[in-house]
Amino acid sequence: MRIGVSLPIREMQNDLGAIKGFAQAAEDLGLTHLRVPEQVIRPKNGHLHEAMTILAYIAGVTSKIELVPSVIIVPLRQTALLAKQAAQLDILTDGRTRLGVGVGNSREEYTAMGVDFSTRGRRCDEQMTVLKKLWTEETVTFSGEFHTLEDLGINPLPVQRPIPMWIGSGSRPPKSIIRRIGQHADGWFVMSDPEEYPLVLAEINEAAEAAGRDPSEIGAEAGVAVVGAREAEWQSRVKNWNDTGLTHLCLRTLGGNLKVDEHVSVLTRVMGELPV
Repeated sequence: MRIGVSLPIREMQNDLGAIKGFAQAAEDLGLTHLRVPEQVIRPKNGHLHEAMTILAYIAGVTSKIELVPSVIIVPLRQTALLAKQAAQLDILTDGRTRLGVGVGNSREEYTAMGVDFSTRGRRCDEQMTVLKKLWTEETVTFSGEFHTLEDLGINPLPVQRPIPMWIGSGSRPPKSIIRRIGQHADGWFVMSDPEEYPLVLAEINEAAEAAGRDPSEIGAEAGVAVVGAREAEWQSRVKNWNDTGLTHLCLRTLGGNLKVDEHVSVLTRVMGELPV
């Protein structure tokens, strides 16, 4: 199981030194990936940097750790521009990019961005197809419901062809997202608890097989808070997730009212106490 960590960006806000220090500490501690949350514009939105931009900064101060925006609300973005941005991040990281994608559930955000909320699922399906083409083909010709491309390409192509895409959803993903994961995704972010996880996994495996894919090629990543209300449980939760056969896990130091300079020390202690 690959173990990464979420960047506590809301707590660190504009402290670039703390952001740099946390990312470098995570890399030095052997964590495999660093996740950054994403929002563009929402009611009562907290302090949150644009994910692709802050990761471009982190790319320049790290050398090994995988960088994961989780998740980009893809229908709110122009597909070709997102393809270009992700390809650029993949080049800056020498192939250390994993793109979290989703459709979100904020009507206000879609209205503010001038995008039809009701078509977001169909749009995302088509976008994932077009993104893969733009990352793997020098020139792309495609005609769909939302995209028309005629011998166009993003040049330069990314290091990874294609960049892995992982889908985010709620604790019990609806059938449309189950199908999207099975058909298009390289993995999914697990929001269900360990008891519900096998049920959701079985549905995803079935959807993958229906799409002619090998379900074992689709990864899964859950999260475990190491501070806050469930701090006393974190070791047992890590072990439980490992026992399920989960491919990835994300530790979280956020949400525990830590001071900015305490996140690294807590993460260091936790890595010394990992039960797996």
